[in-house]
Amino acid sequence: MFEGPVQDLIDELGRLPGIGPKSAQRIAFHLLKVETADAERLARAITELKARVHFCAICHNVAEGELCQFCRDPRRDPALICVVEEPRDLAAIERTHEFKGRYHVLGAAISPIDGVGPDDLNIRDLLARIPADKVREVILATNPNVEGEATAMYLARLLGPLGVRVTRIASGLPVGGDLEYADEITLGRAFAGRREMRG
Repeated sequence: MFEGPVQDLIDELGRLPGIGPKSAQRIAFHLLKVETADAERLARAITELKARVHFCAICHNVAEGELCQFCRDPRRDPALICVVEEPRDLAAIERTHEFKGRYHVLGAAISPIDGVGPDDLNIRDLLARIPADKVREVILATNPNVEGEATAMYLARLLGPLGVRVTRIASGLPVGGDLEYADEITLGRAFAGRREMRG
C-alpha cells in the first residue's frame, strides 16, 4: 500500500502483540515525523534489548547476566517461591512491596486452545528448585482466568506430593468496586478468601 520502507515498518509493527493495522500505521507515520536522533534511540534500545537481555538461568525472569536481580539478591528468601506466568506479572507483585521471596516465571499458562501444554512451560526447573533450595512454600500467582486456574491446579497436583506448602493468591473484589457489579466467581472468591477482623 505504501512505498517500500514505510510498508515494511507497518508490517513489522503489525506483528507485535496488541498492535493492529491502524495502530501500526499510526506508529510508522509518527516515527517518520520524529527527529532522526529519536528514531535512532528507539532502534538502539531494541538492538540493546536483543543483545544484552536473556532469561535467568534459575527463575526465567529477564536478566542482563546469567541471573536476574532477585535470584542474585541474598536478602530474598530462596525457600519461598512465587510462581507467575510472565515477567510483567512479577513486576506487578514487586510494586506491592509485600513479597520477600524469589520468583519462578512459567513463560505462559496452560492453554490447549492456543496449543500450550505443560511441557511448554518452565515446570521442570520449578520442580528441581524444591529440594535444591529447601523450598517450604510455593505461592501460585497465575492469572485468575480459565488458563491461570488450570495451570494453578496442575501445579498444585505436581507439588503436593513433594511435601511443600502450596498456596494460591486470594482474588476478589477490587477496592472501590460495587457488589452489584461483581460476577459470581469473583464474589465467591471474595467470600472464600475472607479474613478475620479485630475491633
